[in-house]
Amino acid sequence: MKICVGLSGGVDSSVAALLLKQQGHEVFGLFMQNWHDASTTLHGDCEWEEDKFVAEMVARRLEIPFYFIDLSKEYHSRVVDYMFKEYAAGRTPNPDVLCNREIKFDAFLAAAEKLGAEMVATGHYCKKDSFTDPATGKEIYRLYAGDDPGKDQSYFLCQLSQEQLSKALFPIGHLMKKEVRALASEAMLQSADKKDSQGLCFVGKVDLPTFLAQALEPAPGDIVEVYDEYYDSCEHYKKVCGILSGLCREGMQPQLVTDYISDDKAVTSGTPSVCPYDEAKISALSDEDLMTISRPLDYSDIVFQKEVYRSGHKHIKKTRYKAHPWGKIIGTHDGAQFYTIGQRKGLNVGGHADSIFVISLDCSSRRIYVGEGHTHKGLSRNALRIAPEEIHWIRTDIAMRFGEIRRYKVRIRYRQPLQDATLLFRENGIFILFDKAQRGITAGQFAAWYNPETAELVGSGVIDR
Repeated sequence: MKICVGLSGGVDSSVAALLLKQQGHEVFGLFMQNWHDASTTLHGDCEWEEDKFVAEMVARRLEIPFYFIDLSKEYHSRVVDYMFKEYAAGRTPNPDVLCNREIKFDAFLAAAEKLGAEMVATGHYCKKDSFTDPATGKEIYRLYAGDDPGKDQSYFLCQLSQEQLSKALFPIGHLMKKEVRALASEAMLQSADKKDSQGLCFVGKVDLPTFLAQALEPAPGDIVEVYDEYYDSCEHYKKVCGILSGLCREGMQPQLVTDYISDDKAVTSGTPSVCPYDEAKISALSDEDLMTISRPLDYSDIVFQKEVYRSGHKHIKKTRYKAHPWGKIIGTHDGAQFYTIGQRKGLNVGGHADSIFVISLDCSSRRIYVGEGHTHKGLSRNALRIAPEEIHWIRTDIAMRFGEIRRYKVRIRYRQPLQDATLLFRENGIFILFDKAQRGITAGQFAAWYNPETAELVGSGVIDR
């Protein structure tokens, strides 16, 4: 079989090519360039050029043909323009998911097929198989998490279609990272000791504010710290708590605040959690209640008023904001669109005992709302919504029907341990109710759901808000 390997210059794609050649396939490498503006990358011009050089050296070592393709126009129109639009709206897109859907397994795949490729292989840590549907005789393709729990990259492929999967190969999905590096060293590949790439797909690590400044103008505004007292008075928050409490089994209470510090320090999902909710009560939820529990707080009811006071020995008149029991303006920023939910770096706000986290963005009022500490109530949510037009099923043959309810394991960002959740399909979309509160649910990111028994990735969707 003639197979194109997307050689990136990294060790993973290099070993993918190595394994396929060892299996007797006719293999060739194809390197794509997605970006030209070096002013926005942290390592300048040399990063992609160095990657291309290493990829070409690997191809030479493996004695396979090597080609280069410039897909920067396609990347800009399909990925970058979408990123600008989403950030401008205060949402946080995932460019790597889009790159796989729109570039690697679309524009790149088309280019590979013109060169004679029957399949395209990448260095993703995930697995694929297929079976024949006895009812239709159609081949059904399945995508699974990779065997290395620390490197599983199936999340980045959550938007692929059956047609795209039919042309995809993932040769290293059954390997551990250390095994991949060992194979590369044994074969004396130039990428064996190369550090893993970071940043945008085939672009490199970028300075995000500089990158976004190409299309988004600075929009300075206030940074507002939200006090814990706010939640005692917020009707929306109290209603959410009431709905969730009413869903619980006898003797159980909902977990409203996350119990972990970060994804890397979270307890893994190896041991199934005990769902606190009664399935019959979940099924009986009205669409209005589902919209309520999945809607984030907007904090627009925290309104500051100015007052006049006299300062200094000359009693000069000045103005200041009156003290507010729910919050305080603690700084300024250059633009809400440059931040994301859960972010703690780059705020430049001091004077706190614990870290400060972004809990809400309001681009219209140019405000960023923050909270102090990992257990701040505004950092946690229990439910989210996927709008009907954003629902995507990899396994279209088992897509949920209206009114159906299912249990899945869900991931809302890369590297997050899979979380136990209940999915409900209603006219307003798919609602995901987690067994435990989730940290930093972010509009624009993708939620991906997996079969809890087999770790098969069956569907995904863009988080609505």
